Amino acid sequence: MKKLLAPYLIGLVVLVFVPFGITAVMAFAEYDLINEPRWIGWGNFEELLRDDVFRTALINSLVFAGIAVPLRLAIALALALLLHRRAFLGGTARTTAAVPAAIPEIAYGLLWLWLFNPLFGPINQFLGGSDGLTIFGRTPPGWLTLPNDARAGIIIMSLFTMGEMFLILIAARQALPRDVYELAEIEDATGWDIFRRVTLPLMAPALGLLLVRDTILSLQLSFTPALVVTNGGPPPYATTYLSLFVYRNAFEFLRYGYAAAATVVMLLLTIAAVLVQLRLLSSPRR
Repeated sequence: MKKLLAPYLIGLVVLVFVPFGITAVMAFAEYDLINEPRWIGWGNFEELLRDDVFRTALINSLVFAGIAVPLRLAIALALALLLHRRAFLGGTARTTAAVPAAIPEIAYGLLWLWLFNPLFGPINQFLGGSDGLTIFGRTPPGWLTLPNDARAGIIIMSLFTMGEMFLILIAARQALPRDVYELAEIEDATGWDIFRRVTLPLMAPALGLLLVRDTILSLQLSFTPALVVTNGGPPPYATTYLSLFVYRNAFEFLRYGYAAAATVVMLLLTIAAVLVQLRLLSSPRR
């Protein structure tokens, strides 16, 4: 058993614990990759508290996680329940739902940059009406120019990359015992009752695991779209998230210590969110 665990433990130490230890130490120093690191204690964290850009990035990240994670899980669950049966073109539909998750992130971002183009992008072309208004009588969304529309666009982009969640949930649904559903049909239970009292409780472990995992990944999901599609804007920082904030401070401004401090804060927030979710998921239900 120890020999089987050894490669995993070595990888965990080398790829997770060692980099985190270096980051944690660097968070208390001032380092620009040119001069020698200078120990400044809590200076980086105190500056983060006064940094308006960091505060904006933090709020953007929390809003993104609070909206995108539940939506991704709900859509993946809906598709899994809809497509779990073997039916005509069912395999094609399942493949179509899973394919976006396999597209490289940069290519995926460039595709949406074209889709969101306000002048010739297909989305606004589809919504186009007359007199410069959409078919709903409203101004076309400014996906790349208006703050709220840009934030909504980043969330929409994340919804199409839930292929892995969809595959896990469809496997979980297919593994449920048929006897329970046959018994529910004999009892003349409605479709909603079957979903609420049978399907949802039996799939709760898989849903809980995916909720926690997606919360952890949510801070990374917004990085590539914000960098490639909106470049952190519209100005001043409408789609600047914590991951993009860390990237720019580390690799554009060469403030590695400051970026490390922001990374530590981001990790602590993620751990806190996961602990809250685990607490809620493990609480007894009456």
